Amino acid sequence: MKIVIASDSFKGSLNSLEVAKAIESGIKKVYPRADIIKFPIADGGEGTVQAFISSIGGELVTTNVTGPLGTKVTATYGILTDKKTAVIEMAAAAGITLVPQDQLNPLITTTYGVGELIRHALDRGCTEFIIGLGGSATNDGGAGLAQALGYKLLDADDQEIAFGGGSLQNLRRIDATNVDHRIFKANFIVASDVTNPLYGPNGATYIYGPQKGATPKMLNELDNGLKNFAKIIYRDLKKDIHNLPAAGAAGGLGGGLFAFVNATLKRGIDIIIEKANLKKYLHDADYVITGEGKIDSQTINGKVPVGVAKIAKEYNVPVIALAGYVDDKSFLTHEAGIDAIFSIINYPITVEQAMEPTTAKMFLTKNAEEIFRLIKLITDKHEDE
Repeated sequence: MKIVIASDSFKGSLNSLEVAKAIESGIKKVYPRADIIKFPIADGGEGTVQAFISSIGGELVTTNVTGPLGTKVTATYGILTDKKTAVIEMAAAAGITLVPQDQLNPLITTTYGVGELIRHALDRGCTEFIIGLGGSATNDGGAGLAQALGYKLLDADDQEIAFGGGSLQNLRRIDATNVDHRIFKANFIVASDVTNPLYGPNGATYIYGPQKGATPKMLNELDNGLKNFAKIIYRDLKKDIHNLPAAGAAGGLGGGLFAFVNATLKRGIDIIIEKANLKKYLHDADYVITGEGKIDSQTINGKVPVGVAKIAKEYNVPVIALAGYVDDKSFLTHEAGIDAIFSIINYPITVEQAMEPTTAKMFLTKNAEEIFRLIKLITDKHEDE
């Protein structure tokens, strides 16, 4: 029996490789000789680097960069086995987990460190970049990243604007004279699972700003800043990000990467499926196991389980999904190719307890075992007949 485990992380609990190993342990209790292929996947957010390294191979690189509050942080990115492809999670340098809760403030947080990671990878000889946009603490539209790459973002007095989304209203001119021109010889792909525009009611600020510390008073200022940012970019760089889908991802970094490094924006699940050639592993599989922390009506909008299911269905492979939380709209994913969905929670427990890594691993292993006990029971019965 050949089984492919292609799951997203259970965010805040287990990364995608840990999920796959836990599921494998359960299956092996029933089918000890099964051919199990673990294929960790991420959608651009937490775990993207680890998923690529685990699925494709490569090395982790660690360096010090400017964090979201302007102080130094230690950040890690990946370089794949081809030695030319860098995989960067913007959250490693500008993530919300790097900012204490009482210091969250998108008026001042910056993406400068993300630009420094790009420069570091360029110094290592990388010419291909995959950048995941989940988990940001910023709302600066990628202004900090641009500054780190040599763009000068100037105010009315021809002075460099300060870090943070609060300074974007002061931007009057972009000077590209001293840009690191290696970026124009490189290829950038941005991995994101959101399609929000840069600004407006459904844009970066109003949808995601509050979770980054934006008060109601800040929202209008930040949104106007992004609108001004887009206007100056259009005039000086001839790049239109006003209505670009996914420009609002990661506080506008999606739009900034499009404008400053000519990035292509794609769904994260599509990138890893293509880059790691998932089809090669699925075409002759007996079962595919996928999952994520929560399966609900939003799962059909480009999330990992449905992305995996669509590929599996090209080869008529049954797809089973596991999740910590399964809501009453999860049935919508059946139409998208997921054949059966199971919550791994076996008894009443708090969310905090369920997300504790040891507990989550135990639940995944136990439920995978029981699912394959049932499969074995049915399979053995048919063989006897």
